[in-house]
Amino acid sequence: MVYDPEQAAAVITQTQNWVRELVIGCNFCPFANREVKKNSIRYQVSGAVSLQVASDELLQECLLLDSEPAVSTTLLIFPAGFPVFRDYLDLVSVVEKMIYKKKYTGIYQLASFHPLYQFAGADLEDAANYTNRSVYPMLHLLREAEIEKALQQYPHPENIPERNISFAREKGTTYMKMLRDSCL
Repeated sequence: MVYDPEQAAAVITQTQNWVRELVIGCNFCPFANREVKKNSIRYQVSGAVSLQVASDELLQECLLLDSEPAVSTTLLIFPAGFPVFRDYLDLVSVVEKMIYKKKYTGIYQLASFHPLYQFAGADLEDAANYTNRSVYPMLHLLREAEIEKALQQYPHPENIPERNISFAREKGTTYMKMLRDSCL
């Protein structure tokens, strides 16, 4: 599926709302605000619904990051693809293998977000899942060098996931769902 510019703009706006309200607003990523202020996040809407096309598109984003140092990170958004979480996990597995095969390991890192994200072993209704529940299925491609630089300036970065989980559980599933859904 190909998105016309108006449709793509709406998806990007909703994703930017999610970044602002959840990722930054809940401080799930203490580094995101800096990138938003620098306008260094690339939002790319994909019409892919197959693993191969989505993997090829992620490779194109790697190549773009190779040639565009002003872009810190890319969110590749799949509004029509991978609505089933298990299918999305298959996509994550395929693109992680592609990153390894194309020798991007250590250069780029992948983060995963999905509207039905569920941590292994977690209950479907666990509010902690909202730390990775987005408005659309998406792949987040990050430069590892920038992650390492940011982590050096953040005390105890290893505590970020647990802090995020505690925050989400404290707020509760109803609140976290309402906040995420308000971005649409």
